[in-house]
Amino acid sequence: MENRIKLECRGMVPEKVADLNLDNCRSTGVLEGLTDEFVNLELLSMINVGLTTLKNFPNLANLKKLELSDNRISSGLNHLASGSPNLTHLNLSGNKIKDFASLEPLQELKHLKALDLFNCEVTQVENYRAKVFQLLPNLKYLDGFDIKEEESIDSDDEGK
Repeated sequence: MENRIKLECRGMVPEKVADLNLDNCRSTGVLEGLTDEFVNLELLSMINVGLTTLKNFPNLANLKKLELSDNRISSGLNHLASGSPNLTHLNLSGNKIKDFASLEPLQELKHLKALDLFNCEVTQVENYRAKVFQLLPNLKYLDGFDIKEEESIDSDDEGK
């Protein structure tokens, strides 16, 4: 993963990188090579990289959008909540999130507006949507729909 990060930086120092795409880069299950030096990172995509935990997730205070779909994450969201307080969009679809206790650390993300948990086990729990909106009252969109089941506007344009 460290080599892929260097490649994606295209010769820029970490402090200058705003978007980083690490999709399909195989990991050992934990995050390696991504550091607190990426202070201006706003968008990070790590789809299908084999993550099982966010244990080594760096402090990325400017991170707004995080794509983590199709990994094996089941817990450790507390590491994300403490290091990325300005996160507005989080995609955890296709992970191993089984219960609401795993989602509780997301309460610390006061700016979180869009959360995607599609194809996570927790979505099978009775009254799942109502419980998530209750747990995260600042949330506007869950799995692409608001609390009234109305589809979200294009999430790429939202918040700009």
